[in-house]
Formats: sequence, C-alpha cells, structure tokens
Amino acid sequence: MPPPPRPFPAPAATAPPPRPAWNTNRNLVVTHPLLSLLERCSSFRRLLQLQALLTVSGLAAHRFPASRLLAFCALSDPPRPAHAAAVLAQCAEGPNAYMLATMMRGFLRAGLPARALDLFRRVLRDRLPADARTFVFAIKAAAAAALSPGEAVHCVALKRGFLSQSVLVGNALVHLYASSMSFRDARNVFNEMPDRDVVSWTTLVDGYARGGMPDEAWRVFCRMVVSEGMWPNGVTLVAAASAVGQMGLLALGRTVHRCVAGSGVGTSVNLENALVDMFGKCGCLASAKEVFEGMVVKDVYSWTSMISAYAKCGDLESAVQLFDEMPMRNTVSWSCMIAAYSQANRPDEAMRMFNDMIAAGMEPIDATLVSVVSACAQLGCLDLGSWLYETYIVTHKVRLTVNLGNAFINMFAKCGDVGAASRLFDYMEERNSVSWNSVIMAHASHGQSEEALHLFQQLKGTSILPDEITYIGVLSACSHSGSVSEGQRHFKEMKVVYGIEPRAEHYACMIDLLGKVGLVEEAFEVARSMPIGADVAGWGALLNACRMHGKVEIGECAAAKLAELDPFDSGIYVLMSQIYASESKWDQVKMLRTVMRDRGVKKNPGCSSIEVDGKFHEFLAADVSHVHSEDIYAALKNVYIHLKAEGELHAVELFLGGVSPFQMA
Repeated sequence: MPPPPRPFPAPAATAPPPRPAWNTNRNLVVTHPLLSLLERCSSFRRLLQLQALLTVSGLAAHRFPASRLLAFCALSDPPRPAHAAAVLAQCAEGPNAYMLATMMRGFLRAGLPARALDLFRRVLRDRLPADARTFVFAIKAAAAAALSPGEAVHCVALKRGFLSQSVLVGNALVHLYASSMSFRDARNVFNEMPDRDVVSWTTLVDGYARGGMPDEAWRVFCRMVVSEGMWPNGVTLVAAASAVGQMGLLALGRTVHRCVAGSGVGTSVNLENALVDMFGKCGCLASAKEVFEGMVVKDVYSWTSMISAYAKCGDLESAVQLFDEMPMRNTVSWSCMIAAYSQANRPDEAMRMFNDMIAAGMEPIDATLVSVVSACAQLGCLDLGSWLYETYIVTHKVRLTVNLGNAFINMFAKCGDVGAASRLFDYMEERNSVSWNSVIMAHASHGQSEEALHLFQQLKGTSILPDEITYIGVLSACSHSGSVSEGQRHFKEMKVVYGIEPRAEHYACMIDLLGKVGLVEEAFEVARSMPIGADVAGWGALLNACRMHGKVEIGECAAAKLAELDPFDSGIYVLMSQIYASESKWDQVKMLRTVMRDRGVKKNPGCSSIEVDGKFHEFLAADVSHVHSEDIYAALKNVYIHLKAEGELHAVELFLGGVSPFQMA
C-alpha cells in the first residue's frame, strides 16, 4: 500500500522589506499598489517612474500621494528641494500644514533656512493648523538665519499656547537662545516650561558649556541630577565633562566619571573622548591614559584628545610618540601638535610641523593658523606671517575668526609692522576685548601714544568694557609720551569707574612714567607704598629712572630690592655701575665688579636677530659661529671705515659704550 501523500510545506514566513531611511512613518499602512511601491522606493530614478505613473493615474494631484512624493524628495539623502517644491506646487488640492512642515524640513536639510521661514510665514498667512513640529522646524530655521526671526517665532508659539503644550517647542527655543549666546532668554524659556525632559536639561547644560560658562553648566547639571532626580543621558554627560574640563577641577571630573559608570547609559566613543579630554585639561594624565587605553573603539579624536592631554601636562615627548603611532590623522590632529609646540615656546618645531602638515596634503583651519601665527610672532618672522595672511585670509581659504584676527594683530605688532596690525583691526567685522587690547598695546609699545589713547577713547564708545590688560596699554602709552596728568587720571579711573584693582604691572607703568619725566622721588614713593609690593618690573623701572637722572641713593635702594628678588640678574649691576660712573664714583664701580665676580654673576651677551628670505638668524655679541661671520664682519668693517671718514665714528663708539665694534669681536 503506497504511503499517504505528504502535504506541501507551508511557505516560510518572510519579513517585510525594510523601509528606506526617508520613510520615518512606521505606522502607516498603505494598500494601493502604486503607493505601496512608493513607500518602499529607495532611488530617485525609481521615484520618477512612480511619479509618472501616479501623474497618469491622476493620483499625484491628491494630497496624500503628493505628500509621500514630497517626503521622499525632502528627506532622502541627498535632499532634492527643487523637485520637492515642484511637487508641492502641482498639488491640485493645495498643500496642508503637514506637507509644508515636511517641505520646511527638506529646506533645512538642504541648508536653505530662509526658504523654510518663508513657508512658515505661508502657514501663518493661510491660517493652516500648524502642529508642534512646524514650530520646531521654524525655530531651527531661525537659529540658522538670525536671532530676530527666532524671537518672532517665539511670540507666535507663545500666543498659540505651544510653550505650555509641547516640550519639543520649548526645547527648540532653549537651543535657539543658547546657541545664540542669549542665555538669559534661554533660562527664562527653560524656567517657564511646565514639563521638562532629559533633552530640556541637556540642551541648557550643553549651551552653557559651549558658551564658555562652565560654572553655570555645572550648576544646572547638579540641579538636574540632585534636585530634580533626572538621570542624565550620554549627551548630558559629554556636556558635563566639557564644562569640568574648562574649569580644570579634577574632583568634579572624578564625579562625572562616577556618573558615567553608574548611569547605565553605556559608553560611547564620544563620551570616552570627552572623558579623556576632561582629565587632560584637569592635569590628570593617569586617568586620561586609563580611559584611553580602556577604549574598545578609538577614532581620530580619541588619539587627538590623548595627545592634547600629554601636551597640556608638558609631556611633549609622549605627545610626539603618540602622534607618530596614530593610524590616521586629520587637520585637528596636526593642529593639536602645532599648538603644543607653539605653547611650549618651541616655535621652530611648530613651523616644521606646519610644513609637514602641508606636505601631507592637509589644509589648515583657523585653529591651525592661530598657532602658526603665534610661532611667527615668537620668531619675528614677518615675511612668513604676511605670506600666511595673503595665502589663506585674503583668498578666503580660511575664515578670519576673532581669535585668528587677534593672532595676526599680535604677530604684526611684535614683528614691527604696526600699520598692518592697525589696518587688520579696522578690517575685522567682529572684535572682542583681546582685539582692542592687542591694537592698543601695538601702538603703545612702538611709541605711538596718541594713536593708542585715541583707540582707547573709541573703545569706551562700544559695549566692550576695558579690562586690566587694556589699562596696561593705556598707561604704557602715557609713559611713552610723558603724559603724567593723563596717566594719573587713567590710573585712578580704572579703579573708581571700572572697579579694576591695580596690579603690579600697572604700578610699574606709573613708576616708569614718573621716573622718565624726572619725578624720581614720586616714583620711589609709589614703589614703596604699593599694597602688593613692587616686583622686578617696578623696581627695574625705578632703577632705570635713577640711571637717567643720576639719583644715586634711590638707585642703591632699588638695586638692593632687585638683588633680593633675583641676585643673579646681571642687569642690576650694569645699571648701578652706570649710575656710579655718571657720578665718577669709580670705587663703587670697582666694588660692584668684585661683587659680581664673587657671586658668579656674568653679564648676558647682547643678542639681536634678523629675518632674511624667510629664514631666522640670531647673533650674540662677539659671535663668530654664523656660517657667514667673515663676510658679516668684513661688511661691518667697511661701514666702520666710512663712518670714520665721515666723522661719525665717535657717535658709534658712544652708542657701543665706548668700545670699537672690532674690540667686541
């Protein structure tokens, strides 16, 4: 008997094909064959075919099919705003608020916030029933455009009751104001929200941290966790770590680390990178290294954060070793190493690293140029600094940020081109207190007192308040011009009007000012009456004034104070010897030489430098180490002979202290 027939096996259940990334509506059920195909469409070419079929069938004129075509064009990668706008215009029934909101989102993804705002105005003009997401997109568009449209959207949302109904709208407004550095408005919106979620708190913490207000960020974080019992997510912890890193407080850093361990959110590369960066800025290399070595996955920012931690703690050798071991480098990595060398007063290595970066095909960013320009200022390389400005700023390859503009002003001033520093300052669209201080100091240090004081008066007409650095420049300008009454007025003004407590540098400027015009006794009284005690600069200015005006007794007192502060400074003995020599007190001069010999104090040789064809050359007195020393001294001898023939030799020897230049060699 044959066996009974076996039943056919049931077909295996197959999972529905995954929805494409643009289709975010997971609960939508579509039964129409064409529309069902549209929901699974993942290529623009396929979309055009389906759109043609929908148009022929007449479905494309209806809102729902048009809204799905629109969603694909607006939300696919890359977005196609032009095609989406054409779909919107061809909808015979007219778009609804949902379609306009989708179109706004598409314009935002395409980087067209102004067109998104235009659509929002259309929603309001046509009195369409806008929902919370419409307002969120409008706020995001305003944040990308300017603050004033954001305030207008805020007013409309307030009138329509969305602030009391939607946490999403409130969060978007907090982000808008925080990203615009309008923290008072951000805090007011946050406080007025009836309901807050973890995103609300995170947005405010992150806003304060990014805005350079780490103390406020930490206060909000503590209130969130301790007072409100709201447990942070990974983004919150990244923001908290950033705030602690800015404050540099290791105890708080360990608290954040414990929160990460106990939060249950799990670790991510971004969070671990933030911890490495935080511990590095707090000066704890051991903890930074522990987190770094424990990372399962490391990206280029992980390595860069660890390199920055080594550099911050002064371990340049380890930073260089880690940089050499990096599997991949980006512009930030190179910039980090250049900054490390520049901040460690090793400008030659910074320039070498910059050349290697360019040779590796990396394009610098503004942070790179800030460090490179700083190295140029340290080296006195005006030609190279000017080349950087022409190559990257004039050609708009790198945007001139405030920090970069300040670095260029400082470089031009230190290299002696005050005109270029002043022109750049006038060109800058945005300035901060450092910009004003840099250009005021540039003019003051080069003896252009009138220009420095004029700039100071201009500063008073802005919203930027002068600070202690500003007044160092102002008082230096008064010292160069010998304006005693004006200097005394500004010295009093800084405390009475602006509440700035004078520091040792300000007193040194006043001592220098009084001493240069011959009021040595008054300068001595200032030095003796300082509440904080005069420092090397103050007593040094007084000693120099005594040399200028032959004040032996006060000079002896100033020299004694300086010897207490630094007994091995040869300049003290040289200046005092000159004071004694001017009064023909040769026994005292001989005594000082004996003291110098007994204490092992040696006069530091004079040093000068020059830049030729972009290369930096340094010379010491009686130096014969340069490769072209013979040619240099031959040229100098020729100049010496011509000066002798013209009768100018005596002036040169007086300038050199009565010594022939060839006796020096």
